[in-house]
Amino acid sequence: MVPPRKNGNTMALIEMITRNLQGEYRIVNTYNCNISPCVDCRYCWEQDDCSIDDEMQEIYAYIQKCDNIVIASPIYFSELTGKLLDVGSRLQRYFCATYFRSEVPIHKTKKGAVILVGGGDGRIEKTFETACVLLHHMNCYDIHPIVCSFNGVA
Repeated sequence: MVPPRKNGNTMALIEMITRNLQGEYRIVNTYNCNISPCVDCRYCWEQDDCSIDDEMQEIYAYIQKCDNIVIASPIYFSELTGKLLDVGSRLQRYFCATYFRSEVPIHKTKKGAVILVGGGDGRIEKTFETACVLLHHMNCYDIHPIVCSFNGVA
């Protein structure tokens, strides 16, 4: 597998945003994480946890305490990257808490934003919708208008 471009357009936009952020932030590069996708074991249907013990546990803890969440991704076939979707699938834990156990999985509301970079046909609607669904499951409802760049033009 060829590793992603570490200094590509997505990272350039992330760096622009983080230069202007006040306070603490954390960048989670899903390509470098040991995070497995959800396997639909249904453990989270009854437990406030995930049966898979990997780096996602750290991300769950960070989601609970952070104030802002930004999803940044290149667009591949009108969708987020596969590795980012692996992480997104693990948010099933929050979905199950809300809809199966009638619990509030994340009490602290957050602000969110989406950065998308693509060189394809310019379709961002499906990708943006997927990112917003993920943000909603992390209790982000105040979502900044989309930041999008095509062919290196912001």
